[in-house]
Amino acid sequence: MSWRPNSNQKVVLTAYHAGKNKAAPTGGNAKDNPQVSPRSRKSGQYMMNHGSMNSALDKIAFNRSGSQDSLDELSLDDYWTEVENIKKSSDNAHEEQRVVVKEPDEGELEEEWLKEAGLSNLFGESSADSQDSMVFLSTLTRTQSAAVQKRIDTFSQTLRKKNKHHQIPDVRDVFKQPASSKDKVEDLNGFESTEKSEATSEEQHEKSDGLVNENTDGAENTVKDIPTSETDINLEISFAEQASNLREFTTIRNEKEDDSLLPNYRLPQDKTGITKIGDLAPQDMKKVTSLALIELTALFDVLGTELKLQRAAKIKVKESGVFQVPLSVLLELDQRKVPGTKVPLIFQSLIEQIEKGGLETEGVLRIPGVASRIKSLCAELEGKFYEGTFNWDNVKQHDAASILKFFIRELPLPLLTVEYMKAFHSVQHLPSKKHRLQALNLLVILLPDVHRDALKALLEFLQRVVDHREQNKMTLKNVAMIMAPNLFSLHTSPVKSLDQDAVTSAARTASVMLFMIKYQKLLWTIPKFLVAQVRQQNQKKNSKERAMKRLLKRMAYDREKSEKTEKNADSDISQGFIRVHAPQFSKVSMAVQLTEDLKAGDILARFLNQESGSSRNLRKEEVSLYEIGGNIGERCLEDTTYMKDLSLLNPNAEWVIKPKPKE
Repeated sequence: MSWRPNSNQKVVLTAYHAGKNKAAPTGGNAKDNPQVSPRSRKSGQYMMNHGSMNSALDKIAFNRSGSQDSLDELSLDDYWTEVENIKKSSDNAHEEQRVVVKEPDEGELEEEWLKEAGLSNLFGESSADSQDSMVFLSTLTRTQSAAVQKRIDTFSQTLRKKNKHHQIPDVRDVFKQPASSKDKVEDLNGFESTEKSEATSEEQHEKSDGLVNENTDGAENTVKDIPTSETDINLEISFAEQASNLREFTTIRNEKEDDSLLPNYRLPQDKTGITKIGDLAPQDMKKVTSLALIELTALFDVLGTELKLQRAAKIKVKESGVFQVPLSVLLELDQRKVPGTKVPLIFQSLIEQIEKGGLETEGVLRIPGVASRIKSLCAELEGKFYEGTFNWDNVKQHDAASILKFFIRELPLPLLTVEYMKAFHSVQHLPSKKHRLQALNLLVILLPDVHRDALKALLEFLQRVVDHREQNKMTLKNVAMIMAPNLFSLHTSPVKSLDQDAVTSAARTASVMLFMIKYQKLLWTIPKFLVAQVRQQNQKKNSKERAMKRLLKRMAYDREKSEKTEKNADSDISQGFIRVHAPQFSKVSMAVQLTEDLKAGDILARFLNQESGSSRNLRKEEVSLYEIGGNIGERCLEDTTYMKDLSLLNPNAEWVIKPKPKE
């Protein structure tokens, strides 16, 4: 969004915009430009009235207790320096292209939410055909059900007010909990725990994370990259259920966290395998996305934090060139040249150019390139990149870094999307680091594929920069400070002046950026409880299909022959074996005995050993074992998956070795 002063020196909020024909990011020092106050601030795409900025900043006394992830005053220097550079890059803009954020009318927010959650057929003309939604609803947890019920109730009341006659089914029966659920919380894999034990466990996690900080002195602490505690993060039980069982989360909200503690969250070992984004078939990933939205909403509801999604009004966007072109349009153009690519080529090329100069360069992301050269390079890229005639030898490392940040800011639809930008920003208001991490995990799942893949490429690059911090002086904190104003360009914080709230908001936004860099591997993990809910949905749907098939078989004359064939086909499994198919290998099928220690990687090794010396020359990095059918559509297995445990979870699955999906 953009903050612009009006003629009465008041701050006016306008929508997010990307400049058209803007000058590229500039270099130099703020004091060299008398028109720009060296203390003026600009975050992302918003600008402040800097007529009174100097006096406002001079009066700010940074208060550590004002932010749960407070960063001492000096640590914000990189943030404000980056804001200065962004400010100067916008000073010469003549025209602006705006993405208007549409404020929904009463009831529209809930209607849009129900559509995004895949529950639109609960109302309107399609309400009679809502069987799939009923199956979907029957797999929800208690807190997820409450979130859905709340939105349906609000939407129903709005329709009645507007005298509309949409038929909305009463879903209260779906949400009824068995009497025993008052005493126990049961996850979708059969794990049971009492509310008391779950709360105790969570309290222990919070203490080990440093979230309940008993040190009440006012000593300043410097954020360190080295974690000071380790803890497993629970992916088996719904995040919202965990939060609802943590009875003292309101106490944690009021505790002051120690910023020097960056918990080393780790994924607990899961014998049935960890599922990453990209491992599931599209039809199952669609179900995960719907569940993730409901879970995110339930988590915010339980924690008493408002979650509002936004919607960008339809605008005309560029369909050619490099800058100010939506990621989806760029990717469509690029896939014609490089089939299977997931990240726009210009994005990849800029990162490669920065790395080509060596990530040991001091201030590799902090020091801006020369203004005149960047402006010229951007113009050349716009016209020559897709012609293949652009000369990358003319691009210096700091220029490439400035152009990369400029590219991100100039996206007409931001990298974190208009729909979820406000939600990403709202993560800062959740009571603990663990809750913020859980919310970010769900938000990453919700991003469109092209935005998520581009964000992944960026975060992996930023981590590589941090890995060279001893040489380039770019710590995790530094990188987060510099990149936050570039990614969070759609600012939604209700700041009206540059005061303590502005500084706190800047620190918190940078904290969200820091979390995304540090915990990116976890963020691209699909929680086990969501995968379990997908399995439940598929199981219920398959049960109906199998019932119909059995009926048809009973009517068929060759039933006896069919049963005999099935019995022979299943004889391997009944004796503790599974049959693995490998169309790419010379031996296309193999019966494998299930043992307690057998892993997916062991099966791959057996096939690869038999292929050694053959002309196919397949490598282990190129193939994976897949779980197909049964209660899952398709799932790529990690090598550490224990096959006996997984076959018990999905006894009707087929096992196939196939090429891995492209990264």
